Amino acid sequence: MPIKIPNQLPATETLTQENIFVMTETRAITQDIRPLQILLLNLMPTKVDTETQLARVLGNTPLQIELELIAPSGHVSKNTSQAHMLAFYKTFDEVKSRTFDGLVITGAPVELMEFEEVDYWPELCEIMEWSKTHVHSTLHICWGAQAGLYYHYGIPKRVLDHKLFGVFEHTVEDPNFILFRGFDDTFWVPHSRNTTVDRADIEAVPELKILASSPEAGVYAVKTDQGRQVFLMGHAEYDRDTLRKEYMRDLAAGVDIQLPKHYFPNDDPNKKPPVRWRSCAHLLYANWLNYCVYQTAPYDIRDIEKGIRTDD
Repeated sequence: MPIKIPNQLPATETLTQENIFVMTETRAITQDIRPLQILLLNLMPTKVDTETQLARVLGNTPLQIELELIAPSGHVSKNTSQAHMLAFYKTFDEVKSRTFDGLVITGAPVELMEFEEVDYWPELCEIMEWSKTHVHSTLHICWGAQAGLYYHYGIPKRVLDHKLFGVFEHTVEDPNFILFRGFDDTFWVPHSRNTTVDRADIEAVPELKILASSPEAGVYAVKTDQGRQVFLMGHAEYDRDTLRKEYMRDLAAGVDIQLPKHYFPNDDPNKKPPVRWRSCAHLLYANWLNYCVYQTAPYDIRDIEKGIRTDD
């Protein structure tokens, strides 16, 4: 089944070329089906890249998805045109009266700032609070995961001595939870961050369960009961060249940046990096959509606000 995205969204052409079934709004209105309503809060500066990456992994399932895009209302994007923002993005005020099967909160390049110093922090807090009653399952990514753990459970982020940058091997700690159903014992995920969350801080919260981790990258995946909230510290959705672009950008800007680890063959930035995380990325997002969202979300989406689950 397809992912339904707005007419003319730049991701459409890219995903069609990759044989991912994309359905525009115009075609979708002719189908009589209850698609999953997924809200994407895009905090990344390269919004078109992030839209495409997440639409790719969300669209590679048998489920029909309707993707709605929002961004902080008080923040002006420096890397995405206003024409694009006006054409494809709504504000939180425009969607907060609705309920959604799923919410994805992306990372953001503000991790070295205190949470309260981020200009859209108050609005993000409002969205995270709203998600507890208006969203069936919320998926937090990278800085979005750190922000969610801090807001909901008071868990602080810790500044690393050196940037965690590269592709790292991870181990499934709880293979029985459905988010990692079908995974091998070890898998690879890209990371690019200057901060982390300590395992001990997470384990001190009874409501949280660590699902996967890495000897080098630390805790990767955390969940609450029944997967109502999921926190991912890395970027399984990244493209092959996302880390390369970041490395080259920082080099050109004179930033003291190390080569991404376990990424370029023989640590040679002139060589094409192999993709070792794509299959687990698709499986991870398919599992989230199927088991944490579709299998337990009520057919009447308005019942989400009442806390109704189909497995109750």
